[in-house]
Amino acid sequence: MMSAVVSAAAVMLLAACGTSTTTGNNTTGATTGDLYNQIKSKGVITVGTEGTYAPFDYHDPSGKLVGFDIDIMNEVARRLGVKAQYVETPWDGMFAGLNAKRFDVIADEVGILPDREKQYDFSTPYIASHAVLIVRKDNNTIHSFADLKGKTAGQSLTSNLSAIARQNGANIVATQGFNDAIDLLKSGRIDATVNDGLSFLDLKKHQPNVPVKVVATWPQATYSGFMFRKGNQDLVQAVDKALADMKKDGTYLKISKKWFGADVSK
Repeated sequence: MMSAVVSAAAVMLLAACGTSTTTGNNTTGATTGDLYNQIKSKGVITVGTEGTYAPFDYHDPSGKLVGFDIDIMNEVARRLGVKAQYVETPWDGMFAGLNAKRFDVIADEVGILPDREKQYDFSTPYIASHAVLIVRKDNNTIHSFADLKGKTAGQSLTSNLSAIARQNGANIVATQGFNDAIDLLKSGRIDATVNDGLSFLDLKKHQPNVPVKVVATWPQATYSGFMFRKGNQDLVQAVDKALADMKKDGTYLKISKKWFGADVSK
């Protein structure tokens, strides 16, 4: 997700050379490259994702897991010579799931932020997006992020979008993701939500009459990447090569235009 403030849970990281070392509050103790070799041997890379975050990862009317992130990850996996197996997890438990080795990588619009980079490794960015401030269509009191002071904003608690709302003085109401925030907004149970601009475009595409509007756009873009436990550089480098090859041969642009009608890598 564009977004998230790192989980406070202790993070078990993988280290090089098979020896146990300490990095900050985290202990590492695995041989670099082991995970990549295990993935290649099994023929499967396990991927943490929400499965509720359209248009990035969600279920279509038939129940199939689809989305931009899913298409990108499936193609990366194909180029690694393996299949992607998805483990659907609520956003607020996503980092803990990676730490606990429930999956090998997260593909869920995870913003590449300095505090996260201290504890995790990221692929090169595969999408750029701006946060937007969304309110009900009949709201005439919130026009900017500064107007959030004292207002209620529906946010995933560990999201970097939540951090934007909080730093502008909003009172945070916990949500399970974008759709939940929009439902709360439509019903009048919250005043606003700071959320992903691409998700809003997708919402308007499928529900043009939805009674919500964007009143402000955050100036800085957020770049998202696939997120890994530390110490697996062979895997990260292989994923980076797959992403670079996809951009070079036009596959990335084809997927991007399918979902957004434009190149969303920058």
